[in-house]
Amino acid sequence: MSVYKKISYEVKEKIAYIGFGYNNDKSMTVLDEDTLKELDAIADQLKSERKNLEAAIFFTHKERCFLAGADISLISAMKTEADGAQGAEAGQGIFNKIEDLPFQTIACVHGVCLGGGTEFSLSCKTILMSDDKSTIMGLPEVKLGLIPGFGGTYRMPKKIGLPNALDLILSGKTVNARKGKKMGLATEVYPKERIVEMAKKHIGRSQKKANLKESLTDFAQDNFLSRKVIFQKARESVLKKTKGFYQAPLKILDTMEAGMMKSRSSYLASEAQAFGELCVSEQSKNLQHIYWMTEKVKKFPGPKGEGEIPSLKRGACLGAGTMGGGIAWLMASNGMAPLMKDLNTEALELGLKQASSNFQGALKRKKLSRDDFERKMRSIHCQTDFTGFKKVDLLIEAIVENMDIKKSVFSETEKYMRDDALITSNTSSLSVEEMAKALEKSERFAGLHFFNPVHRMPLVEIITHSKVAPETVEALYNWVLKTKKTPVVVKDGPGFLVNRILMPFLNEAGYLLEEGVSMKDLDEACINFGMPMGPCRLLDEVGIDVGVKVAKILHDGLGDRAKSSGLSAKMVEKGLLGRKTNKGFYNYDESGKPTGANEEAQALLPSSQKTMSESEIQMRVILPMINEAAIILDEKIVETPADVDLGLIFGIGFPPFRGGLLRYADSEGLERILSAIEKFSSSVDKDRYEPAEFLKGLVADKKKFYDL
Repeated sequence: MSVYKKISYEVKEKIAYIGFGYNNDKSMTVLDEDTLKELDAIADQLKSERKNLEAAIFFTHKERCFLAGADISLISAMKTEADGAQGAEAGQGIFNKIEDLPFQTIACVHGVCLGGGTEFSLSCKTILMSDDKSTIMGLPEVKLGLIPGFGGTYRMPKKIGLPNALDLILSGKTVNARKGKKMGLATEVYPKERIVEMAKKHIGRSQKKANLKESLTDFAQDNFLSRKVIFQKARESVLKKTKGFYQAPLKILDTMEAGMMKSRSSYLASEAQAFGELCVSEQSKNLQHIYWMTEKVKKFPGPKGEGEIPSLKRGACLGAGTMGGGIAWLMASNGMAPLMKDLNTEALELGLKQASSNFQGALKRKKLSRDDFERKMRSIHCQTDFTGFKKVDLLIEAIVENMDIKKSVFSETEKYMRDDALITSNTSSLSVEEMAKALEKSERFAGLHFFNPVHRMPLVEIITHSKVAPETVEALYNWVLKTKKTPVVVKDGPGFLVNRILMPFLNEAGYLLEEGVSMKDLDEACINFGMPMGPCRLLDEVGIDVGVKVAKILHDGLGDRAKSSGLSAKMVEKGLLGRKTNKGFYNYDESGKPTGANEEAQALLPSSQKTMSESEIQMRVILPMINEAAIILDEKIVETPADVDLGLIFGIGFPPFRGGLLRYADSEGLERILSAIEKFSSSVDKDRYEPAEFLKGLVADKKKFYDL
């Protein structure tokens, strides 16, 4: 065996076996600087020994990872376009050497194989995939605002055809072994235990002849008019999905379309140049920033307790309906065989309907088999009493937002549960500190705030209080991660984190409407800023009556800076509650799709409309959010600016390409932000735009939020 630090190399019976993840105690293998240097040296060694070799088989020493892609820290360290282009060219050069080897090269892909890992595999003549659930391949670079830079956009279309390649590269989605073989990415699928042994069967085996479908795909790819149509459709799809905010998918399309008939060297030079341009762009840096935030959040931030961390294996949801059904679905998805309790069968049926709808979506997308669907649905046990609650490890309450009712229910429920079980509330705005008083063992209680709809919204706020045990918080944090959602630990306070920052956005929207700004101008301005929907549409989704209740709680807790306009209350009086009643700011059909502005809502607005620039509308609704975030950091509701940004990106869809609310504020300049807030304080409303002392302190010290 040749001596390399990170890659094993051994020749047996004229076959070179090269193993990634050798002598590496980390669970994932990445293409860092040392690994790339060793792979380059191995490529040279394979070439020099070519006369004595029949094949090279690449495999992994890891349980669940082949190659997880390029080391993101290498990309983040690039300062200029030239740095980026040179880095891409270096990787391309290594993979070109692998591609040019005169004998059979086989990638035995088991576990995670993404980005540079997939690009490496494409440089091999044959790709085999293991049938293990952990095995996935894909090119997710677009999610970091990048183009695959090691030849992925050149080799993928040649491997699976242009339409399939564009679908994978532009979306960044991954494929499992079954899908990989179906689309031609993998030649064959084998059990992980036998994949290396079976690779020997492919040595000397000629590539299969293309079938009719593949031949037609190749013809379309090589035909100028067909290519033009394919790229045109892809560009239209990208613009529809991204609204033109994201640079990378458009750059990918330009590079691939312009290079379809170029030689390899010429094409890869264009790919490297595009990579260089994108990797140092502000947008890519923002998306890389989000990547690092999400990586950091995968580890519990503490503080840690000295006791044992509770094991959360069996779950229960107190309260059914839409939210309860969503939580029961999440528990069932994670093998918790949840109990779902409510006062009547009607509510339980609604909860089951919601859970079933969520599972049906996965079934339709073939993420779930029919047998799994039936099994998971049967695992949800509906009841109107507390039978079986002694076996529950985690209870999540999702009943009406009324403090007295919640406290009464908690006091009663605790009697039916074990002393070591965790009890949580899905409250969106009520005080967790106050709720804890209803429990004898308040140390095992916390807030666990999910966002609606549960199956789509990735954020979960874990709300603490003065008596909560650190072991309780850590157990909940680990459980949220296990369910593949993003946890943010938040101290108790009016609206917690997300709703507290969201309400100024919605409040100011109400005032703008009362001033005469049209619904159309308001929603379009926010959408053009990058928000997933405008405030009028968002209020309809949340429920205008819910918005009124939360606004009152925040006003009571925060004072006049949180005073809301009277517009929403007037709409509630008219029965215009939003999508749940098919009438709000907009009308909705039975499927919940908007069908146009609601004239009843329009009648409550000023008859004369006020013209306001798009940028001023945007600043009117965004600046109060930044100001409130500064107060939240000052009060230590959360610990870091990253907590704020993660919360808003994953909780309300704040545009990721801006890097988060506070990273956006830093990029705009806090002095400029403060000046604009002060201007609105004098021209619009003193209370709602009273500058935060914390923000003023940052400006005085010439610091940014991310300097904290």
